[in-house]
Amino acid sequence: MPELPDVTVYIESLAAKARGQVLKRLRILNPFLLRTALPPISQAEGCTLQGIERLGKRLVLVLQPAAGAELLLVIHLMIAGRLRWLAPGAKPPGRITLASFEFETGQLVLTEAGTQRRASMHLLADRAALAAMDPGGLDVFAIDGAAFAARLQSENHTLKRALTNPQLFSGIGNAYSDEILHRARLSPVKLTRALDAAETARLFDATRAVLTEWTERLRAEAASHGGWPDKVTAFHPQMAVHGRYDQPCPDCGTPVQRIVHADNETNYCARCQTGGKLLADRALSRLLKASWPKHIDDL
Repeated sequence: MPELPDVTVYIESLAAKARGQVLKRLRILNPFLLRTALPPISQAEGCTLQGIERLGKRLVLVLQPAAGAELLLVIHLMIAGRLRWLAPGAKPPGRITLASFEFETGQLVLTEAGTQRRASMHLLADRAALAAMDPGGLDVFAIDGAAFAARLQSENHTLKRALTNPQLFSGIGNAYSDEILHRARLSPVKLTRALDAAETARLFDATRAVLTEWTERLRAEAASHGGWPDKVTAFHPQMAVHGRYDQPCPDCGTPVQRIVHADNETNYCARCQTGGKLLADRALSRLLKASWPKHIDDL
């Protein structure tokens, strides 16, 4: 799922290519994409794209009609949704295209791989409706360490769950939470209220550093590909632990470990983050029971 760095670069790239232009035509190829009936989606056509904003992991296209109040088009890419920028008149990819937005200089195409169709789009009439969609997570770049600590400890959850909870923090998902916790040298299953002041400060600094570094990296990649992020993915070879199960940790060389739960996978370095302790995998550890190794040196 595109997270804060990916969404930020999408916003910057779209602003550079289409801000100030008129949305000439909006085509929805899959009826399940649009989740609102009023205002009618036809009202978006003919509007000027005044700006693009971020709401958590969502993109908000601010549209200004020739007469009347602004409209807000909210796009949630979910897991497999992606945005592409094509030349005017270019044919969008076949089955995976859900919608296209035609501007003078090109067209924005919303695609989604797979068959589950989780991506969504809402057309809203005002800012009050937009506020109602906000889960309330704090932007870590808009707060200080004290506010971060207060929000982190407002509920007693594992660090992994807390960082990825959109009601607590904005825009952080499965991939970057793994990288943040590795940078902070903290276990993903440590409870938020068990952190001391130094650990909390370290986590705050790591959160902002990781998100900043990856935004800059993705921004540079987009610039080298015609000003558009063509390969948005949760898996990058430069990542320290996410998606790197059984590969060496870049800091200590220990094989990266994982916890699998449903469709999600948490990756961590036992040497750097858990004092060598292997965290129980909900599937494999239950199967092996007493044979489950307890320490990284037991593997």
